[in-house]
Amino acid sequence: MRIPLSSALVLAAILAATFSSGSNVSAQAATREGTLFVSAVDEKGEPVDGLGPDAFVVREGGRRREVLRVSHAAEPIDLALMVDNSQAANDTISFMREALTRFVTAMGGQHRIALIGLAERPTVLVPYTTDSAQLTMAISRFFSVSGSGMTLLDAIYETSRGLRPRDSARAVFVPIITDGPEFTNRYSKDLVRELGVSGASVHAVTIGRFNYDDEHSIRERSFVLDEGPRATGGQRITLLAPNALAPTLERLARELSAQYKVVYGRPDSLYEGAVEVTSGRPGLKVRGTPARRQTGGPK
Repeated sequence: MRIPLSSALVLAAILAATFSSGSNVSAQAATREGTLFVSAVDEKGEPVDGLGPDAFVVREGGRRREVLRVSHAAEPIDLALMVDNSQAANDTISFMREALTRFVTAMGGQHRIALIGLAERPTVLVPYTTDSAQLTMAISRFFSVSGSGMTLLDAIYETSRGLRPRDSARAVFVPIITDGPEFTNRYSKDLVRELGVSGASVHAVTIGRFNYDDEHSIRERSFVLDEGPRATGGQRITLLAPNALAPTLERLARELSAQYKVVYGRPDSLYEGAVEVTSGRPGLKVRGTPARRQTGGPK
């Protein structure tokens, strides 16, 4: 059953009060601590275990902060899979079904995952759920829509807005798209700003060459795919063909499941700048996103 995204956003607002995973993060603000959820991977993109405070360098507004504690991130993720099912994706649909199934399985059933189709208009195929069987069933019925174009920019904007009332500490968007036409007219700067308000990180997987085009919707989509991941502590993964999609999504699932919770000290003053985390060790690549529901979160 397909649920219009606007209705799903109302449902999300009603259900938001039932989630309390962000309460601990809110309490930290009073004790002048900040929290980042950080991926740490090696040169092959595989997560690295057993890291301590010395592995992470945190700066706020360009000023280095003391890393107080590092632990495995146990907070569940609100994760939105935004999948291209437009006509341009027709030849990749079978690869997508396999890859999405393996991704959901690898995430282990403890995170709330939503499946959103991008053809014609953003459509919630499965609202946020921990039910892997429900997700797998919807993925098995995933087909391209003949004559349709993609609506990625609308999906990012509307899903970001839908996150606002949700009391989750972590949120991740995973767009999986082909190089087809984009049928929305939003501006990238508005989307990046909305992503900052929502606190979601973007891990975009693109299939195709995505050559530059001055047409408005294609140009703005290119800007979002470049700036959105960078500004939110995510990444853009570029595939020229869909054959590697399944192992790529499995590796992304391992990365997200193995994130660290990095707690750092903050001065007794107003928040003055963006927070960034870098690696304190050679050969280690890190990317992090401030926890949602804390003072000084992403802008």
